Amino acid sequence: MIKPELAESIISEMNHLIQEELIVADTSGTIIASTDKSRVGTFHEGALICIREKNTRVITEEDQKTLKGVKAGINLPVFFQNQIAGVIGITGDPGRVSPYGEILRRMTELLMNERYYSEQVEWRARALEAFVFDWVQKSDWTEEFISQGELLGVDLKLERQVLIGHCSSEKEGMISHQTLLDLMQSFTNETADVFVRWGNDRIVILMAGHKKKERTHHFAGQIRDYLKNRYGLDLSIGIGQPASPQHVPLSFQQAERALNTAKKTKGIVFDDDLRLEMLLKEIKKETKMEFVSRTIRSMEHERELVDTLQTFILQNQSFKAAADVLHIHINTLHYRMKRIEELTGLNPRHTHDMTILYLALLFLDEQPKKE
Repeated sequence: MIKPELAESIISEMNHLIQEELIVADTSGTIIASTDKSRVGTFHEGALICIREKNTRVITEEDQKTLKGVKAGINLPVFFQNQIAGVIGITGDPGRVSPYGEILRRMTELLMNERYYSEQVEWRARALEAFVFDWVQKSDWTEEFISQGELLGVDLKLERQVLIGHCSSEKEGMISHQTLLDLMQSFTNETADVFVRWGNDRIVILMAGHKKKERTHHFAGQIRDYLKNRYGLDLSIGIGQPASPQHVPLSFQQAERALNTAKKTKGIVFDDDLRLEMLLKEIKKETKMEFVSRTIRSMEHERELVDTLQTFILQNQSFKAAADVLHIHINTLHYRMKRIEELTGLNPRHTHDMTILYLALLFLDEQPKKE
């Protein structure tokens, strides 16, 4: 049966093409949409006859006198999946409006099929999101979980590698359902990869099979380039290690860990490339906050000193290179380093103290985002 909201959409679309009064009636003969709003909700006997006869019904001026709720024109049955879904009618002289009838019916049926397809695709996308969420949250598989995977066409026997992409753009909507559908149509032909949205700013990809690292990196790069070129979105990607189907949750955790590093450079990072980051991820938030308090809290609001220290570290502790990047005299840089030592009690020239300062800066960068 045609739903009222779809009927309204059909009337709106058709009214741009045909400058005649139009109606859409459901299978009970009740008008559910019309260019004449006063007719909505009224009974149309001609539509009911059309449904019973499963054929086009011409409404003459004589019929207006005997049939309830009708006007001269033509009524046409609308079919969906070989069943009558409703009736669309054109009011006017039958001889003049009849040529539009078949065109109008075909267009109505196309709109219905298009809407149905869109709803089915969206339903599957949402069901897939919920399924993947369950998959990465638990290690035990119930019969219901396995059946749902089969229903959604997900092969639960394949090895998987999890990729998580984070969109840092500020565009409204960011990764919409349509964006995801475009991605899937472009990258999942003849593959068993699974794509789902993870909120408005993330996508999760369960890549099927164990592929070479170079190929996985190339695939991730194609995803980034596609979103950048088509939608202007900047994507950072974290990639977990290949895992058996039951160990997908572990690959997901690894991808999240890699993503935390990838977001700093807006790049592509593999979990197996992480070193220090593996340890830092395991440190509790409270411990990190306490560490910052004991080290660089006194210079936290001295933005010039924080930027200087970060630049000094990025330039591999080269005074000349850091001074060049900061556009300051090398003596000014020495003065700032001395000032950092006075405030923190840590000497940036000593390896032990520099390690502490480096960790403190990493933890300081995390705190505004988490708090």
